Amino acid sequence: MKKIILSVFLYALAVMAFAHVKTGVEVLRDGGFRELQGKRVGLVTNPSGVDSNLKSTVDIINEAPGVKLVALYGPEHGVRGNAHAGDAVSDAVDPKTGVKTYSLYGKTHKPTPEMLKDIDVLVYDIQDIGCRSYTFYATMGMCMEACAENDKEFMVLDRPNPLGGYKVEGNVVEDGYFSMVSKYAIPYLYGLTPGELATYLNEEGVIAKKAKLTVIKMDGWNRSMKFRDTGLPWVAPSPQIPTPENAAFYAVSGVVGELYAFNTGIGYTLPFQCFAETYIDADKMADAMNALNLPGYKFRPINYKPFFKVGPEANKELKEVHGVEVYITDLDKAELTLCQFYFMQELHRLYPDAKIFDANKERGYGMFDKVMGTDQIRLLFCKNYKVADMIDYWKKDLDAFKAKSSQYYLYK
Repeated sequence: MKKIILSVFLYALAVMAFAHVKTGVEVLRDGGFRELQGKRVGLVTNPSGVDSNLKSTVDIINEAPGVKLVALYGPEHGVRGNAHAGDAVSDAVDPKTGVKTYSLYGKTHKPTPEMLKDIDVLVYDIQDIGCRSYTFYATMGMCMEACAENDKEFMVLDRPNPLGGYKVEGNVVEDGYFSMVSKYAIPYLYGLTPGELATYLNEEGVIAKKAKLTVIKMDGWNRSMKFRDTGLPWVAPSPQIPTPENAAFYAVSGVVGELYAFNTGIGYTLPFQCFAETYIDADKMADAMNALNLPGYKFRPINYKPFFKVGPEANKELKEVHGVEVYITDLDKAELTLCQFYFMQELHRLYPDAKIFDANKERGYGMFDKVMGTDQIRLLFCKNYKVADMIDYWKKDLDAFKAKSSQYYLYK
């Protein structure tokens, strides 16, 4: 009997180990590209748009029988991923397919009528990370708007949310703070797949005019899955997200990174996984963070010298920094976005004279407020540098958003 139970257990483990989710592009291909037959197709994608064998969606659709790929559209970093974060992307011709490539991260972030005139349907296939300040979802929404305005169809080839389908954190964007890093009135972490988010934007009237939307659902994905559970290969959607775990770390430190007050592992081997600066005592900071007993976290002291700096710090001298490396021990329990505020709380307690929000006077805190979708988080926090002063505001919209967005779940 014990041998039978052990065999069943091992078989279950084997099935789990080889679980495989089919992304939207694979479901589309397996269906013979039925939804695109006879149509002229435009494709919005980047290197993360691949099948389980790492074949690019560009090549899959370009080779699809009965389908004509006539245009490509590049978001931030470009179709083939050859542009750095924030760099303008220029129009070009894709060297492999010879297809005209339009930039959606240069002179315009939204397709113009001229860009769409030769297509029947605009297809979107990008691996997103479920975070409002990561610009790909904004590109998707503006493409939907453009298609609605120009009587074109819009199709999403769905992909997993690497954080799973339940991770929702942060206030909804407020008037005066909409931008490419807070394009629509959604929380900072929104707990939806690209296809679900597109449906939400469409059905809730978040975009001005309703698009003719089709979502090609994944096969085999469920809301409790993290990316490692899917059996899919990870292709970095941008240079500083080399693993699916970095999608979570982006939420952990990406907001305070806008202040350039300390190093978050960018320019080192641990992007978004650290909080460090020259004056910090690493052991004291690690002790302080661990003493908080934050669910789902552990912190260890770390000392390192970045290999390069970015943004307004790019030309400054590289110095050794000290601080903590963040370990997420339980993603479901960890409140990702609050970790950086707890760090600033403890930093201020240990180093009350440390400059945080005015560390970079040229840049200021304008981008921080845009990413937050409000100035209230900063104003409340800065009263006493206590998370307790801002946490209610940060969470005020969550229940309403969850109730509304759950109507558009495509997966259980």
